[in-house]
Amino acid sequence: MDIRQLKAFVAVFEARSITTAAHRLFVTQPTLSVTIRQLEDELGAALFERLPRGVAVSEEARLLYPHARRMLAQAEALSKMFKQRQDCLPLRVGMDADVGRRQLEILLARIAETKPGILAEVVAGCDGDIRLAAEDARCEDELFLPLWEEDFVLAVPLQHALAAAASVELALLDEPDWVICPEHSSHQRLLDLHGGASPALAAAARAGNLRLAAHMAAAGMGIALLPASLVEENPALRAIALQGGTLTRRVGLCHPAQALALPAFQALRQNLAI
Repeated sequence: MDIRQLKAFVAVFEARSITTAAHRLFVTQPTLSVTIRQLEDELGAALFERLPRGVAVSEEARLLYPHARRMLAQAEALSKMFKQRQDCLPLRVGMDADVGRRQLEILLARIAETKPGILAEVVAGCDGDIRLAAEDARCEDELFLPLWEEDFVLAVPLQHALAAAASVELALLDEPDWVICPEHSSHQRLLDLHGGASPALAAAARAGNLRLAAHMAAAGMGIALLPASLVEENPALRAIALQGGTLTRRVGLCHPAQALALPAFQALRQNLAI
């Protein structure tokens, strides 16, 4: 049996009339009768009894009807799924590890609501047609589309003595345990504020990226200078504002110039109102 036969059967079963079903399917009555007869021959069962006015359904037809409806619904859903994929615009999106979870989720929500639809492939790291990252992670040949600006804060474990403080001045802070991220640009700013010759920073625990530094601070390995978004998403950390100058970073989309020609990125930019 095929989809055409199942559609013919369902139409006749629901209308209880070959004439009415033929009108609904936009086929001639003889054509529909032949289709039903082919299905009956294939199943080896009579589905309808022809009456002077309309048809009567057999027990075999009653058994077949729910299965036929389900098979037609599955076929329609499958067709719709592939049509949607064809209509969607492909876009490969990279996500930097140091981006806050909330920022990531906001961008993904905007991608999901963009019209025409975007068929997104989300990957970790420095990859993709575009990538969500801080501006200081931008490669030399990339353009940057800013989306958010946020402050750096002092991240301390909840049980730390500084956890009750509203703000601190790093230059005056006498703290023996630190977690630093030497590969990140914020480390130089920490050295400038706290003093490059600080023995505490020289003996600090080291993290490969800011997100790892947040986990290390939450584990009690030391305090860290981190973007507010990474601290706020970690329930084991408390964010303390900085006195004597605010450190900030911009988070947005890094991309090569040729990405501007991608239909998916053009649609996303329009949805972002940029």
